[in-house]
Amino acid sequence: MGAASFADRLKNFFGRGKQVSEELFEDLADLLVEGDFGAAEAFKTVDALRLICKKEGISDPTQARMALASLLERSLCISPVGAQNSLVVILLLGVNGVGKTTTAAKLAERYRSLDKKKPILAAADTFRAAAVDQLKIHGERLGVRVVAHKQGGDPAAVVYDALEAALAGGGDMIIADTAGRMHTKTALVEELKKIDRVVESKAPGAKYIRWLVLDSTTGRNALAQAETFHQAVALDGVILTKFDSSAKGGVVYSLSTELRLPVVFLCNGEQYGDIKPFDPKEYTKEFIGLD
Repeated sequence: MGAASFADRLKNFFGRGKQVSEELFEDLADLLVEGDFGAAEAFKTVDALRLICKKEGISDPTQARMALASLLERSLCISPVGAQNSLVVILLLGVNGVGKTTTAAKLAERYRSLDKKKPILAAADTFRAAAVDQLKIHGERLGVRVVAHKQGGDPAAVVYDALEAALAGGGDMIIADTAGRMHTKTALVEELKKIDRVVESKAPGAKYIRWLVLDSTTGRNALAQAETFHQAVALDGVILTKFDSSAKGGVVYSLSTELRLPVVFLCNGEQYGDIKPFDPKEYTKEFIGLD
């Protein structure tokens, strides 16, 4: 896991020879900030840990680390990732370079192989010709249908055609890759409102999901992106990519506590199978460096 080096630092921090003290709490807050926690959140977490240690009479640093793990795990939002029985429409949002197109392919393969869904990939990123071509290549490799228009076309029209194909019996899940340019909030809202209207009119009974794709190596910047998108449109969750790199991991807790956004998947490689549902317990154990 990408957070391993930071986990080692946390593990060493709670090493032998230390006692639970005010100095330990102060240093822990600083360390959490280095791990991509926000300062306010880091101090709030440490204050909560201080109270737990006092209440339960914890003086051993190993026990304090276990208490911190429990505290962090409880702070995480959880979102189901299993496929629904009805038609599912997944819209992937995010800025350029975070891996949306590859993530769309990974989701298609996962839902097809594990949930026996019949996905259709919708190339709604009509801004970049490369994104359309890339999605078509993924579709050919996976044997998954791709609905695409010419570059510069209307993203909502692509989603419309994908819905037509699904409702005609061609699939029961649509995964739409959207443009990753930095929208103004107004442009983003208008573009998504149009897609919303298409989904509501064509498939009013569909399960409609908006997931934001974030590059986990960008740390606090990922939180700023999530905040911008979440203010513009109501997000349902986050997918973190590039988690096999230099991610420290604390931003996950910020997404939950500050924005109430659950992480639904972690992507940790380039292969189609390199995607897994987010497990709060496992994630926290690895973040803290628990064996």
